[in-house]
Order: sequence, then structure tokens, then C-alpha cells
Amino acid sequence: MGTGAASEGGDVSDSGFFGPDSVSWQVHRETTVLFGGARALLMQAAHPLVIAGARETGFYKRDPWKRLQRTLGLTYALTFGTKEEALSAAEHINEVHRSVHGVDEITGLPYDAFDLDLLLWVHGCLVDSALLFERLTVGGLDEEGRERFHREQMLAAELLHHPRERISPTVAGLRDWMDGVIESGILRVTDAARDVASMFREPPREAEWRPVLRAVSWWAFGTLPPAIREMYGVRWSPARQMALRATLRWLRLFRPAIPPRFRHIMPAQQAVQRVATG
Repeated sequence: MGTGAASEGGDVSDSGFFGPDSVSWQVHRETTVLFGGARALLMQAAHPLVIAGARETGFYKRDPWKRLQRTLGLTYALTFGTKEEALSAAEHINEVHRSVHGVDEITGLPYDAFDLDLLLWVHGCLVDSALLFERLTVGGLDEEGRERFHREQMLAAELLHHPRERISPTVAGLRDWMDGVIESGILRVTDAARDVASMFREPPREAEWRPVLRAVSWWAFGTLPPAIREMYGVRWSPARQMALRATLRWLRLFRPAIPPRFRHIMPAQQAVQRVATG
């Protein structure tokens, strides 16, 4: 497994694989970038072979919100955890993936959680959505920063058994590959994907972010690639697009006024404190 992304992130001892000087910390600490995770999840769920694997684990049937929170915790451990915590989180995810394989009842196609194309689709949705919401709600990265984030995240992909050699070295190349998946006709919104959508449209009362999830859902559906948005049955118009841009512009302007304890996610705050006192 290569370590090129780790070297870009600085010290990898107590700071984990990336560290406070990495673009990954800069991007993933933002709560408004976390909002973009809803978009990534909707895109992932639109791939029938990805959602087939999630359905096999019961992810969206048994306490889906709590399971989503646990998955987020594992994902953020890859970025903000110590090296040991990151490796432990990756192994936990990989252990779940080892038992996920079968034949999708919708398409009749075989699926496997370690299929490299499926892993790349999941990875690409996360990277693309993080970069999009960083640009729309933060705006701190220049073009080189965006490319550096992409390169750093290749290490996260490697930890989950996807070789970096199969990932385009540029952001534009990754997007081109994703556009090819969309244009291939494989994507479709199944009942399982609609279950995912309902988590944001009709969040359970116990959802921690319930008061803002209506806005998060609006931003998530509004920023989907148009073809995927249509699959979810979301009607769109120039007026809605203008309203979307206005609310996101407002969020970007308002964001600096949000206290850091709310502007930055808790795993990032804990990582900063750990490194400062380590």
C-alpha cells in the first residue's frame, strides 16, 4: 500500500495519516461539507449494485440513522483518528465488506463489496461531493488545493482495498469517469434508494441534525447531477436553481459567523486537541 498521500499530510504519528496541515483536515472539518455527504449518499444509492450490498447488511432497515452515524464515525476516523484508529476503522469496514456479495434481484447482476468499480463509485461520490460543497459553502481551496485533496483521499481509498493506480490522478479525470458511469445506464433509483432518500426527506425524531435536515435535503437533491436528480423524481426549474444558488450563497456568507464549535465537526475538534496536547 502506497503512502504518498500521507507524506503530503505532514506528520503521520499522533496526527494519523493526514495531520493538521493536510487539505483533508481542512475540508472534512467543515460542518457544511458534512452536509454534502447527503448528496454523496444519494448518488451511491442510485447505483443498484451498491445499494444491493447495503440492503444485504440491513443498513437501511434496522435503525438506519444510527447505522449511518456509526458509519460516519468510522469514515471520519480515517481522516482525524490516530494511525492506529484509522487502521482499525478501515479493518472494521473491510470486515463488513467481506461478507457482502450476491446477485442483485433488480438487475440480475452479481455484486461484491470489493468490486473495484463499485468501490471507485463510492469513493468518487464522496470526493466529488466534498469538493463541491467546499466550493459552494467555504471557498477556501484553489485549484491546487482541490487536486491535493484528491491525491490525499487516494490513501483513504487504499485503506479500503482500492488501489490508487485505478483512480484518475486528477479531479477532472475522476469526474469524467463518474460521468461515464452515469451515461452507461447502470444507475437507477430502486425502492432501496428511495428508502435512503426518505431518511433526509422525512428524518426520524432521533436524528441529531433534524432541525436542519430539510435544508440539507434541498441542497443534496438540488446539487445532484441532473440525470440522477431526475431518477429520484425531483422536478427542477430555473427558478429552483436560482433559489438553490441563493441559499448556498447565503450559507457561505454566514458560515464565518458560526462559532467554531458548530462550524467544525466534533471529530476534527477532538483531533486538534489531541495533537495540541500530544
